[in-house]
Parts: sequence; C-alpha cells; structure tokens
Amino acid sequence: MNTRDTSPAPLSDDLQRQARVWLRLLDSGDVTEVDAQAFRRWLDASADHKLAFNEVKHRWATLRTASGMYVERHPNAMPAPAAVPATPRPALRQRSAGRRAFIGGALTVGAAAAVAGFYPDVLRRVMPDSLGADERTAVGEQRTLTLASQTVVTLNTQTSIRQGIQNGRTVSVTLLSGEAAVDLGGSAEPFTVSAGVGSARAQDGRFEVRYLDGKACVTCIDGTVQVSHPAGKRSLQAHQQVAYNDHVLSDVGNVNALAVAAWRRGELVFDQIRLVDVVAEINRYRSGRVVLVNEAARNQRVTGRFRIASLDAALAQLESTFDLNARSLPGGLLILS
Repeated sequence: MNTRDTSPAPLSDDLQRQARVWLRLLDSGDVTEVDAQAFRRWLDASADHKLAFNEVKHRWATLRTASGMYVERHPNAMPAPAAVPATPRPALRQRSAGRRAFIGGALTVGAAAAVAGFYPDVLRRVMPDSLGADERTAVGEQRTLTLASQTVVTLNTQTSIRQGIQNGRTVSVTLLSGEAAVDLGGSAEPFTVSAGVGSARAQDGRFEVRYLDGKACVTCIDGTVQVSHPAGKRSLQAHQQVAYNDHVLSDVGNVNALAVAAWRRGELVFDQIRLVDVVAEINRYRSGRVVLVNEAARNQRVTGRFRIASLDAALAQLESTFDLNARSLPGGLLILS
C-alpha cells in the first residue's frame, strides 16, 4: 500500500536567513512605523514566512535557555560585562541594550537576535509619540502648513506635531517627532516650538527644530531664536545651533545653515558624517529599510550631496565607494554587507 508523505517541505535557507535578518532588526530597539509595516508585509507574504519566523524565534528561545543554564552552572565561563555608566533613559531602551549585549556575547554575528514573544511588543511600541498629533507626514512626504497670515511651518518626512491654539489662532506647536521648519514674517506675537523638555521661541526670521530619539537640535537660519531648557537658556543668531536632551543643554555653535536646511530643497548634505549615521538618515526618507551590517565600514566618513528623490542612486554610490555588497529582500529591506 502506498503512503503519502504529508510532512511539510523544509523551509529554504534563504527564507530562514530573511527571518533572522528581520528578527535582528526588530530587536535592535530602533524600530519605526515603516519598519513594522514592512515586516508585516513580509510576514503575510505566505504561510512559510510565518513558519520561518516562528522557527527562528523558537530556536533562539531554546538557545537562550540553554545559555542561561550553562552560565548558572559555570559562572566563570564568560567574562563579566564592562561597567556602563547609568543613563537615565526610559526602561525600554535599557532593556533593548541588555538584549544586544547578551546577543553579542552568546551568538555569532549572523545569528538571530530575538526573544520569544517579542514580535507583538515591537508593534505595540512603534511610534508612541505620534499619539495625539494634529498633523503628521509619511515616509518621504513633506507638507507646508500656513498656521497664521505670517507663520508658515514646513514638516519634513515622518514628522508629527500638535498645535497650540489660543483665541482661535495657532501660537505654538509641539514637535512630537521629526523635523519642522518655521518661517515668520515679523508677526506681533512670538511663535514657539516645543520639543521634549525644551522649546524654541522667535518673533521673526526662520528656524528649524529636529527631535528624534529624545534628542533635539535647534538651528537659527535668520533672525534670533530663544531656546529654553531646564538646564538654562540660549540665544541663537543666524547660522547658530544648539542641541539638548532631557538633561543636558549644549553651548551655542556655528553651523552651515544651508546644509541644515537642504531637505527643504530636496537634498541631503553630509560633511564628514559616519556612514552608519548617513544610512540612518536615508532610512527616514526611503520606504523599506537599509541595514548596514559591515562593521568595518560603519565609521567611514561621508561627504556628499544626494537628491532625496534619487536615494537608490545615492545608495548605489555608497555601495561603490565603500566596496559594499547590497542584497535586496522582501518588504523593502536592503542589506549592505
């Protein structure tokens, strides 16, 4: 009697590699709404995609348990981690850092980096700051808002704001995440942009505020801008900039204001910027995700001017300049190795 083998066909090595890349990316602690949407598209592509994802998660959970038992039985087998100064950041970021440290010590570079059951948590924590936003832009989108007769605010890619209204007029905005440029025509009342624990206030001229990952940067293009922070106050003149986070306010520094505002002209301008930071900036404007896994190239410096509308050409140029290998995966994922 003939019997039919009903066991499922083995998953391809390529599909499992894709699953490992997604797991590593999602567990990095630097996940955007676009990343989550791209991952869902990849995951929903077929039943095999879901199976590959779950199998890799299961293997990692098993390895993690075994590694923990080994360390308990052999406490001197692994060196103690180097002391790291305490950083008063949110608990989520600290947990992510702990996972990365464990993964670095227990797995090879190409191994999966995910804890069992983290996938729903990743999607829950995507873009929490956009809640309550009045206006937001999508990836690659820019939008200009005329909030008063002489107040124009331009929102860059992936930007969320909430408006402050008094007597029917918008007198301020809270920048929840992203980048906003303010053009003032000398109105009777000053205009304020709040970001994190600080704020920037001006009555005329032009200035920009960038707020990402808990770090803010205020640049005065024209006129004068007053920056207030729990750590102090700063007065900015044209072509000056100040940065801050929840605890520290920097001194005033001089900058190339035209380069800072290049995004409004459809360009990204870099001057001796690390390649890993250039890739992160490109990810803000490009659908999908670019992941740089070439450790030797991360700190290479980039100087150049790239068109936002032609970022694939920019990536090809970076690939050639730094002798990288590019591999495209479903969901808009591009791996540079």
